[in-house]
Amino acid sequence: MKAHARLVAEVAGGRTVLRELKSMAPLTLVPRRTSGPAAQVHLVNSATSPLGGDELVLEVCVGPGADLRLSGVAATLALPGPAAAASRSSVRVEVGAGGSLAYLPEPTVVTARARHTAELVAILDETARFRTREVLVLGRAGEAPGRLTTSQRVTSGGRPVLDQTLTVGDPGLDASAAVLAGRRVLATELLVGDEVVEPSSGDWWAVTPLPVAGYLITALAPDAVTAEELLGRGRCHRSLAFGVAPPGPNVSCYG
Repeated sequence: MKAHARLVAEVAGGRTVLRELKSMAPLTLVPRRTSGPAAQVHLVNSATSPLGGDELVLEVCVGPGADLRLSGVAATLALPGPAAAASRSSVRVEVGAGGSLAYLPEPTVVTARARHTAELVAILDETARFRTREVLVLGRAGEAPGRLTTSQRVTSGGRPVLDQTLTVGDPGLDASAAVLAGRRVLATELLVGDEVVEPSSGDWWAVTPLPVAGYLITALAPDAVTAEELLGRGRCHRSLAFGVAPPGPNVSCYG
């Protein structure tokens, strides 16, 4: 299956409006009615995907001054296909001057025998703000994972901000302290255009400053719930700007 979805958000009359909303199963974009100046859209997986052999492309363009939140509604299952065919998903983002995008998909679960590649490319104006989160779960409960390669390439004002690629699914490498240290979940949260921070870390989480204002939070955990808590601890070490939710009552900044 090949699918290409596209979303364009622009400012009109002091509010963000959706100029283009093109869905193609399984990538279904569902706008949510809001009373504020920002626009909100849900990304719904309207068919079982990605299966081996699938090629999925999502384009998101946020115009100057526009404010968009794009969020998932359910976890994504990367599943094997016939003849060990690989699947690929690509998210391409552009954010104009003074624009803001929060792209917050739900976790991706890499099931047994799946072979999946996930790519994020973001081209940002130097005054744009961008937040995204990625939670990777290696296999369902009691299941060995397939193979996943994930990459993130982000530029701000033409300047490289983040360029990283990770391949998981090799039991020997995943158990290494240099990769996943045997942990089942890898979570990252990227913020560009936020305040400048100092590097910090704790048990199984770290905050890494970017070359421009912003930072990358990385956490390793045995499950997705714990991973979210560890990301919250990373957020404790910076102010709650850009609409980032506080860690919650069960998260200690110092534990």
